[in-house]
Amino acid sequence: MQAWRVHRNGEPGEVMRLEETDRPTPGDGQVLVEVRAANVNFPDALLCRGQYQVRPPLPFTPGVEVCGTTEDGQRVLATPALPHGGFAGHVVADEAALLPAPDALDDAEAAALHIGYQTGWFGLHRRARLQPGETLLVHAAAGGVGSAAVQLGRAAGAKVIGVVGGPDKAAVARALGCDLVIDRRSEDIVAAVKEATGGRGADVVYDPVGGDAYAKSTKCVAFEGRILVVGFASGVIPTPALNHALVKNYSVVGLHWGLYTTKDPAAVRTCHEELTELAAQGTVKPLVSERVAMADAAEAVQRVADGTSTGRIVVLPGGTR
Repeated sequence: MQAWRVHRNGEPGEVMRLEETDRPTPGDGQVLVEVRAANVNFPDALLCRGQYQVRPPLPFTPGVEVCGTTEDGQRVLATPALPHGGFAGHVVADEAALLPAPDALDDAEAAALHIGYQTGWFGLHRRARLQPGETLLVHAAAGGVGSAAVQLGRAAGAKVIGVVGGPDKAAVARALGCDLVIDRRSEDIVAAVKEATGGRGADVVYDPVGGDAYAKSTKCVAFEGRILVVGFASGVIPTPALNHALVKNYSVVGLHWGLYTTKDPAAVRTCHEELTELAAQGTVKPLVSERVAMADAAEAVQRVADGTSTGRIVVLPGGTR
């Protein structure tokens, strides 16, 4: 089969190589899955750089979530067992962690419903306890993780403010249904949020960016607000001033979705059932901006790493689906 492999750490566009290799062999409790669609995630870039919390042995194949077909014909969502990641013809995955692919979504959309939407659901509902009528501020609202949070925030009955970088991404955020879109390149985030909320600020902040985005969030979070730390796409991990959280009465809440797969797998399945229902209703629909051929996977991962993409880019090993 074909698979993209990384033999040394570095930028995805430089270190990913498309090679012929053997299919991986399932171990105990694992199944072989034919990949129908592999979603590109920012962690794929971190894996290539050797900066992810998991560092598979070299060489490895990146790709952390797929929609595929098991040998008995089931269409499933899977998180491949590294080092045999999703940018390949076949992967192995833990059978107990497989989720049924939603019938309402095609393969590319289904692949994109998994980690980003699970992260959004657990973050907004389990960790930040978002309530109907509250204001949700989403950084990188036109990206893969941010666009999921926008849709889930709207589904929860929140007023959603999206922060983006540039007019093209602003148009995407508006189309997603943001009540207000702020272009961080030309507007003052703090002033715009305070004006939109009558000076109160955002009740929940969804931050997959870190760095300056986190710093701005602390200045426009509401009394008893919650800043949800999801990731650090900016490359800068903030150092919170806890005295500031004390004097303003807000919470800094962390989310590592992967922990739920081992600590509370039943909750992951419950979340998937709810996401599947929301997809069937048309309330959520992953924003798949591009469907690319296998040969273009490295370039796609690089664009996600560079922050130039919108929504989700999905690799289709077998062609358009």
